[in-house]
Order: sequence, then structure tokens, then C-alpha cells
Amino acid sequence: MDSAFFGHVVNGAEIESVDGARFASVNPWTRQPWTEVALGGPADADLAIRAARRAFDEGDWPRMGFERRGRVLHRFADLLLENTDVLAAADSQDMGKPITQARHDVTRAAHNIRFFADHARLAVGETLPMDTGHHAYSRFEPAGVVVAIAPWNFPLMLETWKIAPALAWGNTVVLKPAEDSPTSATIAARLGLEAGLPPGVFNVVHGYGPDSVGQALTEHADIDRITFTGESNTGRALARAASATLTPVSMELGGKGANIVFVDADLDRAVSWSIQASFRNAGQVCLAGSRIFVAREIYDEFLGRIAEAAERMRVGDPADPATELGPLASQEHFTKVKGYLDRVESEGGKVRAGGTVDGWVIRPTVLVDLPPTAPHAQEEIFGPVATVHAFDTEDEVVALANDTRYGLNALLFTSDLDRAHRVAGRLRAGTVWVNCFFIRDLRAPFGGVGDSGVGREGGNFSREFFTEPKAVVIEIAAAKT
Repeated sequence: MDSAFFGHVVNGAEIESVDGARFASVNPWTRQPWTEVALGGPADADLAIRAARRAFDEGDWPRMGFERRGRVLHRFADLLLENTDVLAAADSQDMGKPITQARHDVTRAAHNIRFFADHARLAVGETLPMDTGHHAYSRFEPAGVVVAIAPWNFPLMLETWKIAPALAWGNTVVLKPAEDSPTSATIAARLGLEAGLPPGVFNVVHGYGPDSVGQALTEHADIDRITFTGESNTGRALARAASATLTPVSMELGGKGANIVFVDADLDRAVSWSIQASFRNAGQVCLAGSRIFVAREIYDEFLGRIAEAAERMRVGDPADPATELGPLASQEHFTKVKGYLDRVESEGGKVRAGGTVDGWVIRPTVLVDLPPTAPHAQEEIFGPVATVHAFDTEDEVVALANDTRYGLNALLFTSDLDRAHRVAGRLRAGTVWVNCFFIRDLRAPFGGVGDSGVGREGGNFSREFFTEPKAVVIEIAAAKT
């Protein structure tokens, strides 16, 4: 694989931008450019969409059937796994993810592709016998050209979460990866062509969002679906653009997940999972459970344990397999997160653990004494910063957990099965984890409420979005006597 340049992949070929523009991808650990990437604009977006349109309208992919498409997609997944080291190194160098976690992401990416290839082949529709002498049934036709816009925090994994169901159901795709993590998308597109994806079926264009390739993609009149993961305000702008063409949109946006530790929780489990929920990927996780509420009776013990565990985390070079936490993904993002640390005392809080800075690295930070209304406990910091608060009653903590404009996910830890079901039902969130974190079943709905998004994906929810469900009604003639 050429590591000196990563181009767009359009209509089966890796190409430069129409105007030849490029940009540098910066390694957050060294804070130096490590490669060059094609910098697209409206002309490149149009080129990719026209290629995807031709492949959908005239090509074999939408018409070849689930079994044949599935074989290509399984081969695609095989090639991702065979190139784990290359893909993981690309994501790690682009955005600072520890290499061990980046390798895990490649495994998850391959699983995404395999799951949706099989799900599309095995999914069933409805048959609806009618008393009027008619018979109705459902079909699910591919929607057409899908624009997929992915974030920088889990580049390959979230790219495949979008492209896999779209491709499995017979659509063609134009993917715009985040400008901070572009290179694994080009590598994946190369491998997709090697696996047998026809030209124009899976295209990649690089560039920025507003006034650039991202805006051109979402405003294009010749697309049929937009799937987006990213920041909530960007989602609002995208929704406005899509409204002009009435293009259906699925959006998974920001989060500020509550993490509730009840008095009867297994503290070893609660601390272990809370460390992951707060600090994995340097806290750059939309599903982070870093707004921690702890029963007052066990507050001091929990706080001592999580502070100690945070201090023990291995922080350093992402290329070291032992590293658990690397740098933040960019200088701009580092500056944003550091700004929250600079305001802890002015908001009435204290740093219980971490809070120190080295380069673009912020050590795992535990904050205490902040009111639940403080910006640190309400806004999506998207960094390795957790706030810990005490509570007294179940009703109180449910109200605190739901007092947010976000609603992507929540966690709760308890040994009481009745409480687990009861509280899970009361929390305003798209996913609730009980005594665990980050466990996924790809059949389940995934998405959020409020500022956390619009719609759901996963399993049949992805089928509904990436297809045009169709009703077929047939009259059954009475037998002649």
C-alpha cells in the first residue's frame, strides 16, 4: 500500500482531485504530517455521485441478488482482516488511537460487513392474506445512491457501519470520511475493488464539510439517502440541506451519557466499566458514560477506586501495544478539551485525578464537587474527563440522568433485577447498558433522542432506512366451477 498519498476512489480508480489539491494528515502523537490526501471540492463530489448514479441505474450490483452480493462482501471482510495491521496503523497515525484498540476496530469493521451481508440475505418480509380475495406482501428495494459521512473517532468501524447495510441491500455509496482520519477509507475502497465491488458501487471522496465536498454531497439533487455520524450542530446544518431535496436522513449525533452506580452495585465491575466508558479512545466516544452518579453511601469508596484506576492507565505512544490512552485527535480538539480543564475551579470543582497535559495528551481526569448543571457535566467534552456526583434516591438520579439535551445512551450498575428493568425503562436514551458498556447486538436499534440524533440503524432498522419498502397487492381470482 502506498503511504505517500491517499486519493479519492471514484468509479473504480484512485484519483487526484479535479484541481489537484491536497492536504496533510497530521499524526497527533508526533504533531507532524505523515502523509498527503486528495482535497476534494464540489466538482469531486459531483464526479463521485454521477459514478454512483450510473452504477445504480445501469450496473449489476442492485440486481445481482443477495447471495452474489454477500459473497463479494464476505470477501471484502476477509481482506480487511488480512490487512489489519495496515488499516489499524492508518487510523492510529491519523487520529492517535492506541494501536491495540485500532486493531480491535478492524475486527469490528469486518464483523459489520459480514453481519449486514448475512442479514440482508436472511431478512424476511410480511405476507398479509386479505379477506377480500387479495393477497399483500412487502418487498424492500434498494433506495439508490447513499451519501455516508463518518466521524474521526472510530474511522473504519463507523464507516463500515454505514456502508455495509447500504451495500448489502443493493445501494451504491459515496463515503466522505472525516478530514482528521481519511486514510483508512481509501485503503478500504482499494480492498473493496479487490474483493469484486463493481466500479462506482463504493466511492470515497476526501475533504472538508461547510463550503466544501461535504456540503456539496448533502445538497446534491441526485442522491437518495444521507447517513451521518458527528456533532449535533453539524447534524442540524445537514438536515437543513437535505430538506431542500427531501432526502431522508439518519443521524447519530452527540452524547453525554449518564452512568448510575447504585448502592448494591458490584464496585469492581462498576469501576472497570466506568474507566472504559469515560477514558477509552481518550474519551473521544459519543457513547461515553462520563457523567457519573454514585449512591451517597458508596460515593467515597467508588471515587477512591476510579481515581486510582485512572492514575494507573498507561498513557503514551499509540504505536506501543501497551498504551491505553493516546493524544487527542487534533490541535483544535485538544484546545477545546483543555479549555474545560482551565475552567474547573471557576465552576466550583476540583481535580481528583489527572488533569495534566503533555503535547496533545490529557491524562484521564476525574472531577468532583461540580454541580450537575456545570458545563463539564452537561456539554459533550469528547475528551478523557469524567465528573462524579452523589445522589440519594432513585427518583432523584433518574431526574438528574434525564436532565440533558442529549439522549444517546446511559449506563447503570445494580444487583437488583427489578431496579435494573425499572430504571432502564425510565431513562431517556437510545441504548441503556446494565452492568456493562459498549456491548452491541447489530440487530438492535441504534440511535438517540433529543440532540443525539434522528432515526435508528441496525438490523431491520437499517433495512427500513436503506431501502424503499414496497407493498404488492394481488387479486386472487375465484376458482371457476
